[in-house]
Amino acid sequence: MTTNSASARYSGLGKEGKGAITTRSGVLSDQPYGFGTRFEGQPGTNPEELIAAAHAACFTMATSFALAKAGFSDGTLDTQCTITLDSADGGFAVTKSALTLKASVPGISAEDFAKLADEAKAGCPISKLLNCEITLEKSLEG
Repeated sequence: MTTNSASARYSGLGKEGKGAITTRSGVLSDQPYGFGTRFEGQPGTNPEELIAAAHAACFTMATSFALAKAGFSDGTLDTQCTITLDSADGGFAVTKSALTLKASVPGISAEDFAKLADEAKAGCPISKLLNCEITLEKSLEG
């Protein structure tokens, strides 16, 4: 259906190495990443932050489409995603993606909202890609 791409370059090795990430669209262009941006809070990005952005965006869009398909035409969805990177088997593994959705959808019941959001969580392509626990907290405002 669609393909997208990005590239990463790493100069030097280990903690002293420095990387840069570029996306096909140009949204990221030589964005710095490395040990410092991943583990020490230095400016730049890291793989887990990018996964969090991708999961939040994908899930939110999936929820939006599910709501539209169910007949709703207005609303606001705001999703936060937190990715957990843990030590595992002598290395690291992404062990959890925690989604938190705050929404305002006029006319929807809490039960219908929860059902549609849960289905979107299970069906979004990034959820399907991740091999970790995926949680969803949801609140309906208004």
